[in-house]
Amino acid sequence: MTAHPVYPVDKNWEFKQADKHDSSFLPVAQFPTMVHLDLLAHRLISDPYIGKNELDCQWVGEKAWVYRTKFATPKLKHGSGGSSGATRAVLAFDGLDTFATVVLNGHTILETDNMFIPERVDVTKHLQEEGEDNELAITFESAYLRGWKLVEQHPDHVWGCWNGDNSRLAVRKSQYHWGWDWGPTLLTCGPWRPINLEVFESRISDLWCDIDVAATLKEATITAHASVEGDGSSTKFEVSLGEDVVATQEVDAGSSATFKLSNPQLWYPVRYGKQPLYTVTATLISDGHEIDTVSKKFGLRRARLVQRPLKEQPGMSFFFEVNNIPIFCGGSDWIPADNFIPRIDKKRYYDWVKLVADGNQFMIRVWGGGIFEEQAFYDACDELGVLVWQDFMFGCGNYPAWPELLDSIKREAEENVKLLRHHPSIVIYAGNNEDYQFAESVDLTWDQKNHDAESWLKTNFPARYIYEKILPDVCKDLVPGTYYHPGSPWGGVDTRDPTVGDIHQWNVWHGTQEKYQNFDKLGGRFVSEFGMEAFPSVKTIDAFLPRGKDDPDRYPQSSTIDFHNKAEGHERRIALYLVENMRYAPDPLEQFVYSTQLMQAECLASAYRLWKRQWKGPGREYCAGALVWQINDCWPVTSWAIVDYYLRPKHAYFTVKREMAPLSVGMTRREHRHENPQNKYSRVDVKVTHEIEIWGSNLMLEDLTVDCVVRGWDVETGEKTHEKTVAEGLTLPQNQSTEITAFAVPAKNKGDEARTVVATYLIKNGKQVARYVNWPEPLKYLHLQKPKDLKVVLSEDGNAVEISAEVPVKGVAVECEDDVVKFADNLVDIVPGEVVRIGVSGASKDTKFDVRYLGMI
Repeated sequence: MTAHPVYPVDKNWEFKQADKHDSSFLPVAQFPTMVHLDLLAHRLISDPYIGKNELDCQWVGEKAWVYRTKFATPKLKHGSGGSSGATRAVLAFDGLDTFATVVLNGHTILETDNMFIPERVDVTKHLQEEGEDNELAITFESAYLRGWKLVEQHPDHVWGCWNGDNSRLAVRKSQYHWGWDWGPTLLTCGPWRPINLEVFESRISDLWCDIDVAATLKEATITAHASVEGDGSSTKFEVSLGEDVVATQEVDAGSSATFKLSNPQLWYPVRYGKQPLYTVTATLISDGHEIDTVSKKFGLRRARLVQRPLKEQPGMSFFFEVNNIPIFCGGSDWIPADNFIPRIDKKRYYDWVKLVADGNQFMIRVWGGGIFEEQAFYDACDELGVLVWQDFMFGCGNYPAWPELLDSIKREAEENVKLLRHHPSIVIYAGNNEDYQFAESVDLTWDQKNHDAESWLKTNFPARYIYEKILPDVCKDLVPGTYYHPGSPWGGVDTRDPTVGDIHQWNVWHGTQEKYQNFDKLGGRFVSEFGMEAFPSVKTIDAFLPRGKDDPDRYPQSSTIDFHNKAEGHERRIALYLVENMRYAPDPLEQFVYSTQLMQAECLASAYRLWKRQWKGPGREYCAGALVWQINDCWPVTSWAIVDYYLRPKHAYFTVKREMAPLSVGMTRREHRHENPQNKYSRVDVKVTHEIEIWGSNLMLEDLTVDCVVRGWDVETGEKTHEKTVAEGLTLPQNQSTEITAFAVPAKNKGDEARTVVATYLIKNGKQVARYVNWPEPLKYLHLQKPKDLKVVLSEDGNAVEISAEVPVKGVAVECEDDVVKFADNLVDIVPGEVVRIGVSGASKDTKFDVRYLGMI
């Protein structure tokens, strides 16, 4: 069984600047490619990720570029293209970025204006004779300049955006190429995805399955479809799992086949089950001969978004249920992992997604200002059990909607949904990122009660037609079983309504710049964005400083390090949250980096912990998800990412991992002021108490019986001041958070609450199964003691680092110069009398560990 011949057009490519007629073509660095990669390879630009080199290569985005190659004509059957028995030759362009004119042997065969649309052109009549070379040339215009021309051509549109400039709104190209508040401005172009010459008489042009898993989970119905281009008598479908063929059926070509499977092997999110992937194979048959075959992997799962009234609180739930299991979707938002997509290989995608899965995260949101990601990304999500929230590619602006653009957007949506719809990991499509928020911010016309779609095009917010007409119609037609959400955020009365839909919570960092200790007051039914910045690893900083460790700008406030933070006002915002929470100094750089990462880690862990507390079981799913902005970076930078460009986790990665463990214990402390009702105006006759609140979060699918033990220490002396079992034989019901107890801070003496550290442990059958240490805040007020006996040693088996100290120590971070050494946990709080183990790999008895902690310097 052989598929129709596909000849990669990936050899002998060369490029040049289009307006330099006296210059010669140069070979490309790789294929597929982008122009910056080729210029870098020939040292015609300096690496834009180093120093301030980004500024020196802005000219690239304002030039036109030509790519060309030659390829031989394969053997074709005689006859005109498309006639019975005649071979057709089709050039398939998987991705051209963006305004491309394609010329084959002197004939213009294609003009494109959308980076996201794969194109296919029948070139049978344009090819040379068999064995002779064909010349293929592609000229890429400046998307930036074309964008501004389009803006000028449509003066009646109310142009406006956050990040980049208005020209991006007119161009169907990755919006982050215009620069964002975490990324550089690098307007690249080129053949960014493969180009192939396909030769066939008939072929299967598309293969997909509609999946229906019964509510009982005992039966699945698979309806397989295969579109056929050309002639064929029948299509044979085969469904297999591994080496085992599950079912086969042969139908007329172009018809569908339906299979019913009993007791199917279901696909589950990570930690809730396995991720078996079935394969569907379609074979096109003509006159008894198998002439084409296509295979795709898919998963069987019952996935729903549940929105229903809640008990005791207003609004509606917003939670994902997979195979009848409600999922608290702790996870992350995803931006492209590089500004130059072709250099992200399959392994790097897998490593990124594995970091997400290993970090106890269940969902990743593909943000709407990047790209519909590569198949390798979604394949990794399928294999590792990470749910995907997929945005369409619109972000932070008021997009125009002239007729030709709407046609292009419709094609873009159709083509990409077809490419993605077999992935079981994708459980929701969303129309845009923050476009409704932008519309609200500038008072555009958006009347939710107006359901006349055509009238929206006549308002100053015409893009509503895209999000509430074009995209939902495409999804209804092509992926009817997957929920469509008009935008992110999207909810009730407005995009800030915490009781309906999802919200983006940016009043920590942006907005009102709330204290992160107040995250419990800033939640929503599903928080799909929130974040806090931190510096990347010192190793990453050294990598982008032109002279590395010897660079004179190797200090936190230098112009080069500031340049590698694109967030407006980042200096004052990082400083604000640092100065509110801890004692710190800008020197040395290593300790300052540690301080920012500690701050980010405390902030994000607080959000996950407090919001997961609101996952209270059936009918009380008051918060059902928290997606941190963001998991990754597209270049070496200070940003909200919890893992930097080189896949080096920041400390927040580990605190989030602990908060999303199968079992965790949460704590918070509150100050209560009790006024005397007989003397309500007094500032003296007021009783103040400090209380600890404790809850357990059991995300497993079985009830647990545990004991709860609380211990306290004086932060200044290290003396244990309290130990008590506050609950015995306590049941923590499955898949929810449960309140355990609340009591006064167990200080040794009245007034010592602000120097008392409290730790809570959950114990099952004599073994500690969860632990959390709560500190008086803000941390800057504590008189932290430097430990005299802080031990950081490799365990006998070499699989863990064991840490202990004689006084309470906040935020112990273990470091190692050797990048081969990887930690499974980090940034742990130490209290006297116990040894904390963190997993490690790649270490030996000769490995040297360094350590940092709060108050060290």
